Amino acid sequence: MPVKITLAATDSLAVAADVSVVGVALGAAPRGGIVAALTRKLGQVVTRTLKREDFTGKRDQVAHIVTNGKVRPQSVLLVGLGDQPLTVADVRLLAAKGARFALGARANSVAVTLPAGVEGAERAAAEGLVLGAYRFTRYFTGDRLPKVELERGFVLTPAGARVDNDGRAAVDVGQKVGEAICMARDLINEPPNELYPEVLARAAATVCKERGLKCTVFDEGALEKKGMKLILAVGQGSVRKPRVVHMTYTPEGGRAKRKLVFVGKGLTFDTGGICIKPAPGMEEMKGDMGGAANVIALMAAVAATRPPNVEVHGIIGCAENMPDGNAYRPGDIFGSLDGKSVEIINTDAEGRLVLADVLAYGRSLQPDAMIDNATLTGACVVALGPTVSGWYSNREDLAERFRRAVDLAGEAMWRMPLVEELRDGLKSDWADLKHTADRWGGSITAALFLREFVGDTPWVHVDIAGPSMANRAYNVYAKGGTGHGVLTFLRLVDEFAGAPREEAPVPEVVKPATGGGRERPAADLGGKPSSRPR
Repeated sequence: MPVKITLAATDSLAVAADVSVVGVALGAAPRGGIVAALTRKLGQVVTRTLKREDFTGKRDQVAHIVTNGKVRPQSVLLVGLGDQPLTVADVRLLAAKGARFALGARANSVAVTLPAGVEGAERAAAEGLVLGAYRFTRYFTGDRLPKVELERGFVLTPAGARVDNDGRAAVDVGQKVGEAICMARDLINEPPNELYPEVLARAAATVCKERGLKCTVFDEGALEKKGMKLILAVGQGSVRKPRVVHMTYTPEGGRAKRKLVFVGKGLTFDTGGICIKPAPGMEEMKGDMGGAANVIALMAAVAATRPPNVEVHGIIGCAENMPDGNAYRPGDIFGSLDGKSVEIINTDAEGRLVLADVLAYGRSLQPDAMIDNATLTGACVVALGPTVSGWYSNREDLAERFRRAVDLAGEAMWRMPLVEELRDGLKSDWADLKHTADRWGGSITAALFLREFVGDTPWVHVDIAGPSMANRAYNVYAKGGTGHGVLTFLRLVDEFAGAPREEAPVPEVVKPATGGGRERPAADLGGKPSSRPR
């Protein structure tokens, strides 16, 4: 059951919550504010706790103070905010940390006090509470079932402030956006015997039906008629046949000034096919549909935010890569929806084949921009680590818009180059293209291959192989599926819809996100990781 979030105007020490979460700026702890108020109520235990924890308000510091009934919340969690100007991403993270702490403390309720001076903080706090409270428990039974649920969340504005309909609406939208991202997490965490191409397509169709979006599902016969031979090739070794799903959001009135297409790779399980993966870590290949999960979540979020002026299409290619007697082989040559012929080199590089047909289909919609995201290459994880996505673009104006969206969303992504000299590695002696090149620069050559199928369409490719799954909770992300990328894509939609611009912070130095994951074996640098960080 999702946490129910309420906007309230009350003091952080007057709210009836199990945990009250308050951000503290660097250097503010000794002088006043929440620390002074706590000291007046609780005495020197506050000073001793802060000294023991060496809490000064540095970013990521925390101090937990039990109140023993002397104020209404049972405990107060102080979270360091650092000394930089705060953004909506900081507010989201503050709330997520508080909710995650409350969940670990087996609390029923948590409240987060909004820092002053951040526009859009109500929505961001609601998003953070939902994201921080997430856990996947569907298959637990008996003693493994959670004993306590985090049921209530409060977003607190200053006592005496007016709680208006705009604020309540912002919290409601924030909760829905958070729940949409958690939907992506659920899909990624599902086991592959439960989630296969038909089920993933059905999940997308259900989202559309429940939220008033248009949806078309293409089955195997429809894909054959269209000539989408690459996705069919990838799926021909499985009894679970491929699907392509086309979801559409149309703004009120049916008139849109812009059209965006988002594409997601949906490999519900990837054995590597004939070029089979090593057994250790293969179970994590259930998450090879993280890009498709993100697109489904994005469409659910767009249905909640209802952006004007922009038509949004979400297209996912769903397949399962298995090694039976009918599986595709290295050396095979297939046509494509685009018309180009492709020589197969490595059947474990199947994601770019699925994307190639779906990108060609998306191009036919003549969008103003097309963005794909996929758990595509281990090479990207080697280059950027397990918590940062790499992205590529063929247009500088779109790249600038996407960069702004990344900064405002607060997600860790880094632009990568489309190195033209590596394009020669995709030349085939027997077909128009090979689908892989040498392993050096494997993420780049994968992007160059995809570029062959977008034509003149302004395009961004996002390789989410590292952060799509996490091996521990960090930032706003949970262990397992993360939904990394959805917030950025939603920001980009807002940009095209004409939402008011915010100034994105430009850090003096790049601070890499924290998180973990296993190092990829060197032999796998050119294809997808043999195991996903989790």
